[in-house]
Amino acid sequence: MDIFSNLALGFGVALQPINLLYCFIGVFIGTLVGVLPGIGPVAAMSLLLPVTFNATPEAGIIMLAGIYYGSMYGGSTTAILVNIPGEAASVVTCLDGHEMAKRGRAGPALGMSAIASFIAGTFAVLGLMLVAPILARFAVKFGPTEYFSLMVLGLSILTYLSHGSMIKALIMACIGLILGLVGLDSISAVGRLTFDKMELVDGIGLVPVVMGLFGVAEIFVNLEQKMSRELVREKVTGLMPTREDWKASAGPLTRGSLLGFLLGILPGGGAVIASFLSYGIEKRISKTPERFGKGAIEGVAGPEAANNAAAGGGFIPLMTLGIPPNVVMALLLGAFIVHGLQPGPLLMTQSPGVFWGIVASMYIGNIMLLILNLPMIGLWVQVLKVPYKILFPMILLFCLIGVYSLSNSVFDLYVMIAFGILGYLMRKFGYEPAPLVLAFVLGPLMENNLRKALILSDGSFWAFVARPLSLTCLIVALVILLSPLLPRLRKRREEVALEEAR
Repeated sequence: MDIFSNLALGFGVALQPINLLYCFIGVFIGTLVGVLPGIGPVAAMSLLLPVTFNATPEAGIIMLAGIYYGSMYGGSTTAILVNIPGEAASVVTCLDGHEMAKRGRAGPALGMSAIASFIAGTFAVLGLMLVAPILARFAVKFGPTEYFSLMVLGLSILTYLSHGSMIKALIMACIGLILGLVGLDSISAVGRLTFDKMELVDGIGLVPVVMGLFGVAEIFVNLEQKMSRELVREKVTGLMPTREDWKASAGPLTRGSLLGFLLGILPGGGAVIASFLSYGIEKRISKTPERFGKGAIEGVAGPEAANNAAAGGGFIPLMTLGIPPNVVMALLLGAFIVHGLQPGPLLMTQSPGVFWGIVASMYIGNIMLLILNLPMIGLWVQVLKVPYKILFPMILLFCLIGVYSLSNSVFDLYVMIAFGILGYLMRKFGYEPAPLVLAFVLGPLMENNLRKALILSDGSFWAFVARPLSLTCLIVALVILLSPLLPRLRKRREEVALEEAR
């Protein structure tokens, strides 16, 4: 009964007119972001984060969450019609989705993509509703030692799963931790790394950093690339899949939803890895693997279900443990903190309207997305015709306006531009921004829990070893960080990175 009463509370919050409006704005912008290549949900969310400051916490976070899972829907449209993934998680959809479009089956491909996304998104929300309360009750027993060790483990997993060199990922994580220390010490109120600049007393802002690393840097990278777009010329008709399509897709839909949800919970898992693994599994267990890459509808249904389920699964560790499993959730963690909320096991009891309102809004958002994606294919096709030379300067202008509106500070603009240049150079030399952002967000939380644990234990580090869960997390993190030293594991990791690069 508790679940039904809580869900009733959530729908009471989510169905308020202002929250419905913000939910619609979020999923609409998310779909648009997914359709347009080269933007991505992180850049869009960081761009619109200042817009939420004057809204209620529920409305602001509902909108940002809608942008994230909405972008998973929209990314498949570009992948199928243009063979360019609108979002990183839609890379695999290009393989069979565009082949179906070239054979005159763009309608069923788009229809299956939208329906698979809806089914998987709904499955993820049900999982969130059932798993989160159980995990939250367990997490209430956590102390500072467990939280510190869990965050170390999360950063270690993300670093290990990063593409390319693990050393580079570790360097980025260390830089993120150092940047997180800038400003006043939360315990002693002593200024650190401020260089006598008043603008740095409160630390470096999350929004300028993320906008620079993902928004501005993405524009710089795309400007030097020639992105040719060849739209499918045939008129898109017959969006509903046939009975044979449903029969072939039932298994991939189920497996993709379950796999994506589980991987979404894990740090560093996320939608991209889920979609790749789903495609690989479906091809491996298929009786006709030679059809994959030539227009197999299973190659659309499985990955699309996986990436949408992963998007929903990522909310579980964020909202129950207060630990973001990926960079998008790190940005959402920042949004919670800006609105005076602390995600974690007490969120359900201290702010039940926020927690269950977000859960209920995801049900509503998935229905909105199904309605948006099926009848409005023609609109998205027209959006795809917007020239990049017009699109990218507009995005840059919105970035500048958004950052300046935070505190009317020119210094924040300098920070954004500096991190934009840094992000561009990082991409050129093979460094990933995700470990830096996650460490930047988690750094202050890790430091606070470390110092609280040491205060409670009279300065003894033995407390981190004496508690079983803390010790387990630290041992696993150490094994993960040392695993690249083993020749066989290092060789396998390099092979996987090379396969993904192709």
